[in-house]
Amino acid sequence: MNEQNPNRVFRLAVMAVIAAAYAALTIVLAPISYGPVQFRVSEALTALPFLMPGAVWGIFAGCVLANLYTGSVLDIVFGSLATLLAGLLTAWFGKKGNTVKNRLLGCLMPVLFNAVIVGAVLTWGYGFQEFPDKPLASYGFNALTVGLGEAAVLYLVGYTLLRQLPRIKAIREFIDRFNRK
Repeated sequence: MNEQNPNRVFRLAVMAVIAAAYAALTIVLAPISYGPVQFRVSEALTALPFLMPGAVWGIFAGCVLANLYTGSVLDIVFGSLATLLAGLLTAWFGKKGNTVKNRLLGCLMPVLFNAVIVGAVLTWGYGFQEFPDKPLASYGFNALTVGLGEAAVLYLVGYTLLRQLPRIKAIREFIDRFNRK
């Protein structure tokens, strides 16, 4: 029988916990997590790939699970894709170094990807046409409201996590263990 690498099992377990946390936070806070004006608290977790690049897969899985709750194929596919792309770029900025600039740019990735992609899903997938005769204005409105909600979560909570978590010795050791291959 093939013996599993203990760290690989640890990493998979952490990714599963991240996925469950993301999905649970989103669904429990559904009234503010979905729709054209959303404040998805779980999106603060999208900052984690900055410190733990492998966490992107847990966040992606959690987003898929949370978006299953909507029942919309567009949301499941494209909303989750936005989170995956944002997570990959957030991880990339984290690998460049834990500086203020990189933290700010890492947090910006979920804001941009969700504003652009989820704004489009809301406008054309769900028909949130705030300006029925002006589809681009409706898209701009939806992108703006999603982007503002993302920015609030990422810069108030996500950025704070990126600054504070590495300062806690036990968390720093946990992150180091997770990042070990």
